[in-house]
Amino acid sequence: MLLRRDRAMIAVLIMLDVAFHAGRAGTVSAADIAERAGLARRGIEPLLQTLSRSALLESVRGPRGGYRLGRPRRDIRLSDIVAIAVSEEAGGDDGPVGDLFGRVVEPTWKELDDTLRARLQELTLDDMVRRAESAGLRRPLAEPISFSI
Repeated sequence: MLLRRDRAMIAVLIMLDVAFHAGRAGTVSAADIAERAGLARRGIEPLLQTLSRSALLESVRGPRGGYRLGRPRRDIRLSDIVAIAVSEEAGGDDGPVGDLFGRVVEPTWKELDDTLRARLQELTLDDMVRRAESAGLRRPLAEPISFSI
């Protein structure tokens, strides 16, 4: 898990962006997520699809389309997001071998990985939104209601 932190961090960032900017019923476009994150839209599309297939995100088509959370943010744990992001990336076992690796490095890495997994299990997307607000980040104002008769 630690070795795949880039993909996992981007997945958490995408989910946080949707939770923070979409509100309860709104949606966020892939282009807006990519722009705010400083990433290429093409680069995050596969991850958005993975998160949608897992039901963590819901994809909405149409003129007001985009992405919204698949369930309440208090019910989405960071461990859920990371597990989805990392599972798609899991590849072959072309890693190191040898006594030092097998008897020292690998068990130590597993211990660190277990500690990280436990902490990710404790944190929810709601906790992350609160951290964003505590850091002084402001949500965008809702679009003003306009109508004509």
